[in-house]
Amino acid sequence: MNLPIKVYSYSACGTCRKALKWLDKNNIKYELIDITIEPPSKEVIAFALEQVEDRKFLLNTSGKSYRLLGPQVVKGMTDVEVVNALSSDGRLIKRPFLVDKDGKVLVGFKEANWIDCFSN
Repeated sequence: MNLPIKVYSYSACGTCRKALKWLDKNNIKYELIDITIEPPSKEVIAFALEQVEDRKFLLNTSGKSYRLLGPQVVKGMTDVEVVNALSSDGRLIKRPFLVDKDGKVLVGFKEANWIDCFSN
């Protein structure tokens, strides 16, 4: 893979560390971005929202930011409001959040999904 992929990650996240280790082990080049400092843009999140079956797959439901908002508030949000919230607070986003060279998004780290994505 010539073009680096973007991996939005958080250094204190064990799942992120596991995903980065997997990428390194498989010699996959990537650009590492701290999701708490530079969350994905609204455009990237909107595109990700189109790819997932349910927006709950984009949300870090175990995080402090999510708990502060409250599940009922999030449930009542429109997709536009969710995109705005996610792009303004990277801690709301489930991580790692990977964008490949074609714009495909992987959220979280399930090794089988990552193998499938990078075997093409």
